[in-house]
Amino acid sequence: MVTAKVWVLKKHFEGFPKPSDFDLKKIELPNLKDGELLLESVFLSVDPYMRPYSRRDMKEGDIMIGTQVARIVESKNPAFTVGAFVVARSGWRTHFISDGKDLQLLPSNWPESLPKSLALGTVGMPGLTAYFGLLEVCKMKPGETVLVNAAAGAVGSVVGQLAKIGGCKVVGCAGSGEKVAYLKKIGFDEAFNYKTVTSLDEALRKASPDGYDCFFDNVGGEFASIAINHMKKYGRIAVCGAISQYNDSVPQQGPYVQVPMIFKELQMEGFIVTRWSNRREEGLNALLKWVVEGKVKYHEQVTEGFENMPMAFIGMLKGENLGKAIVKV
Repeated sequence: MVTAKVWVLKKHFEGFPKPSDFDLKKIELPNLKDGELLLESVFLSVDPYMRPYSRRDMKEGDIMIGTQVARIVESKNPAFTVGAFVVARSGWRTHFISDGKDLQLLPSNWPESLPKSLALGTVGMPGLTAYFGLLEVCKMKPGETVLVNAAAGAVGSVVGQLAKIGGCKVVGCAGSGEKVAYLKKIGFDEAFNYKTVTSLDEALRKASPDGYDCFFDNVGGEFASIAINHMKKYGRIAVCGAISQYNDSVPQQGPYVQVPMIFKELQMEGFIVTRWSNRREEGLNALLKWVVEGKVKYHEQVTEGFENMPMAFIGMLKGENLGKAIVKV
């Protein structure tokens, strides 16, 4: 009999999540039936989407939603061998049972030297978000200028590097001097700290006086309202996230986007990466190849200990992470 530790949502978040909103519990797992397998989480992901999705999809008392890299420790399913690693969407748990239908094996050509936690970041959902958001929503072309906010995060840092591979000029903004230095280190042409500039409007103009062809928006709110005025005619905006608004108890009010959208004939499209589930393998293979070749660099903020999941999640929402926020069990 295996005892799993799980984090449950004790209370729906009001404003910013607090440690008291979570509860750590133990669950006894049953013995395996034919076709099932027992998995042990090795790395767990904490991501911004968990904040709005918890309100939409969860009841109080449910196990927190999320993704992990897990190792198969027992198998009664011939398609899965003990010792193999998979990506699963089984929430904040140390152990769980699966029938295998919801599991994705790591790519067979995954190098031994590469951290398996990257399957939750650069070579996982955030990397795929950057890949399809740029190619399919922004439709970036060589020679264009791409703007990305939350640029030192799990998605934004990949967006900038893929745009450089695609022959674009890249401007990124982040929330600390350390993050700005990291962006320049991984190849961003221009980067600035949005918290210390005297005028965001002026900082965007200075970084690219001619404006922006593509804007990959992870933040929403005031930043997006100002950035839209710096778009070039026929510019494209990919709306990936709205992290500046997830913890608001009172909805933010305007300004509104219609006038610049009309005058500049802009395209603005929200998207969720699962739209391209049928092309997942294509995206992962491309990302893995670029990482192995050193064309896409990565940084992980690793928190040790399953008991620290809530603090890692809260820290990520506060922007304390550089690159992908990961919890190592």
